[in-house]
Amino acid sequence: MVPLENVLRKPGSEPVPGFVLPELTPRAADPEPRRPRAFKVIDVMTRRPLAEDVDARAAVEALEDIRSIVDVSVFVWEPQPERWRRLTFGETQLLWDQRGRMTGAHTPRASYSLGR
Repeated sequence: MVPLENVLRKPGSEPVPGFVLPELTPRAADPEPRRPRAFKVIDVMTRRPLAEDVDARAAVEALEDIRSIVDVSVFVWEPQPERWRRLTFGETQLLWDQRGRMTGAHTPRASYSLGR
């Protein structure tokens, strides 16, 4: 056991030799605001772009009349590697589920056919 008086830091105590706090530097200026994501929707059968370099709202509008989620490939522009990245099925599903919610007129259809 150590007496409490020996443990408490006393005013005017000596600093630890060799320990120096780093100099404070001013924060860098705020980075420029990030541009909204750009999407590209491609028809799988024809490889024709249905929408290119559009925002999320326009990408969802391009999906409105598509029969099935597997009929399109959706890409997003990644600025750092400067290339289009294909969305995963789950990411595409998030866009797909937004169909009809912007205008209210479209009712979501099934993404599969029963063949009847």
